[in-house]
Amino acid sequence: MAPNFFVDDKNNIQHRALEQFPHLAYCLDDDPPWVQQYILGFQHYLTMLGTTVLIPILVFRSIGVETLCTMSLQNDLALVVQSALFVSAINTMLQTNLGSRLPAVMGNSFYFLSITLSIVNAPSIVDIPDLHEVRDITQNLLEQAMRAIQGAFIAGSALTIILGFSGLWGQIVRVISPVVIAPVTAIVGFGLLEHGFPGIANCVQIGIPALLFILLFSQYWRHIHIRYVHVFELFPIIFGVVIVWVCATILTVTGAYDHASALGQLHCRTDQSGLDSHAPWVRISYPLQWGPPTFDAGNAFGVMSAAFAALIESTGGFYALARLTGATPPPISVISRGIGWQGIGLFLNGIFGTFTGATVAPENIGLIGITRVGSRRVVQIAAIFMFFFSIFGKFGGILAAIPQPIVAAILCVTFGTVAGTGLSMLQFINLNFIRNLFVVGFSIFLGLSVPQYFSESTSRAYDFPVHTHVHWFNNILGSPIIITFLVACVLDNTLTWHISNKDRGLYYTRKFNWFEDPRSFEFYSLPFGLEEIFPPDSSKIAHEFRDHKS
Repeated sequence: MAPNFFVDDKNNIQHRALEQFPHLAYCLDDDPPWVQQYILGFQHYLTMLGTTVLIPILVFRSIGVETLCTMSLQNDLALVVQSALFVSAINTMLQTNLGSRLPAVMGNSFYFLSITLSIVNAPSIVDIPDLHEVRDITQNLLEQAMRAIQGAFIAGSALTIILGFSGLWGQIVRVISPVVIAPVTAIVGFGLLEHGFPGIANCVQIGIPALLFILLFSQYWRHIHIRYVHVFELFPIIFGVVIVWVCATILTVTGAYDHASALGQLHCRTDQSGLDSHAPWVRISYPLQWGPPTFDAGNAFGVMSAAFAALIESTGGFYALARLTGATPPPISVISRGIGWQGIGLFLNGIFGTFTGATVAPENIGLIGITRVGSRRVVQIAAIFMFFFSIFGKFGGILAAIPQPIVAAILCVTFGTVAGTGLSMLQFINLNFIRNLFVVGFSIFLGLSVPQYFSESTSRAYDFPVHTHVHWFNNILGSPIIITFLVACVLDNTLTWHISNKDRGLYYTRKFNWFEDPRSFEFYSLPFGLEEIFPPDSSKIAHEFRDHKS
């Protein structure tokens, strides 16, 4: 007879699988005290701001580093950042009220960066005749590029809108088990590792202290409280950013970086962005502010490939948010609804002219994890801060001048939390099957290894080794989350002859729908009676829903 290893608590080496994380401070429908709400909302804004600023800066530098350094295009950079914040605020409000109803900050995705750079550096944009002055050339480059980007995002948003509102993406998600969800959600954090410590290493004098302070406040001092409020656990980003930013400002003013290299000054000094001085006092972004869009089929397909990566990223983000906020796993109709509104957000990115597209911001998911505050109301307040700072540019420009190494430190902590949340979903599958371990490990490894190969090959030969010259296909090969999703999904749904749905964890995701578990209705139903107009699923469920309401 096999020995019994589970006779008492001392010898019990197993932990019970929990559908929800215990000891959450505030769950999805909870509202913290109003003072905490606004401070927590500002912290969410501060967390998403780094990516919002970083992506336009990378695009502007590709247009011309010298021009950006001489500040001839700083006004336009400030306008792009303001527009990105304005659209993110709209998208966040739409997602939290009409979309998934989860506390999802709709930030800017790095997956759109490669296609944006390819549009900016396309020969049709770069080769502009009859211009002699550098400023005229770069200004014309920006306008031409932005018009092409607007057209690409407007046309490319169709894929996400159709997949979401038609329910097709929900039918795909129906066959996805935690064997797929876990590596996909984990790769949301792992796949962006190039924006973590490499960014800290650009200026270790402020990057390393920022990382250590955030770790200290969020993990080691989390139980220190003032009048029963765990201030360090609730506001680690604010404390860490303020302390290191003040120190970096003192070093800048006292001349500590005066003799540093050009790159050292660019990353370490706090007076290099110019956003605070060049942003207008008051400005409201408006549609087609860069002129009429221009359309190109190749650019549209490129945006669609990036949108597909962002779609998968957001799907993993929805499951992670549900875990971190104490909600049930989102029903497939809710995921489709959320993806549909993300497509609307991508369309707005094109209309208002930003350099990137919408996605569920991974850094804000991680912030919810380390603060244990999953309140929907807090994220909606964060959207109000986005609106405010997008309109009053001088105030927003001051915060947008945070050195990027501090932003990279935030990403290290938050992306790591997202990756860990994804791995926590492995508890719902049978890990004693080598088949499950193989699918999870193999998909993550290929998701990191395949894009790395293509990235190295491109940097050496200035072209993908396949030599397709097709941007959308190159984006698929270079996207960690697309590779991980495709590999895990194919293997999990073909290697099924010797494994049950229970061992794959399908019972965990399929049992939560509108009627078998009433909590799903509590968490995900639309406000203002809109559920009557937009039923949760197919026509059959719509009739059941109306009968249930009556």
